[in-house]
Amino acid sequence: MLWQDDLCRVVLADEPDYPGFLRVILNAHVKEMTDLSAADQAALMRAVFAAEAALREVLAPDKVNLASLGNLVPHLHWHVIPRFADDPHFPNPVWGDRLRDTPHGAPAALESQLAAALTLRLGVPETE
Repeated sequence: MLWQDDLCRVVLADEPDYPGFLRVILNAHVKEMTDLSAADQAALMRAVFAAEAALREVLAPDKVNLASLGNLVPHLHWHVIPRFADDPHFPNPVWGDRLRDTPHGAPAALESQLAAALTLRLGVPETE
């Protein structure tokens, strides 16, 4: 967990091929964006955009992919994925055909750098 508040949390996904792959997960069990109030929709997207900005600051990816699927787990969450021209699937989606075997490298302090960048954009994370 890199950041959280009453509405959502931002976690670093365990995706070895994609260092910096983030998930923004709604805390309440909700299936679709339109099930949220307009204020909660805006707050959730603020977290998604903050995650994208943090990735751009820390990793300087060639592109950032945003996805909200939930086909297997119908719980509202967003994937925020840094993409690099040398990553295993580029230019395909991360769930597409693999083209290379070597993941893009990541800085040693990636987790702390991303947490700091998120806090800068979203405020001090709440503790449980």
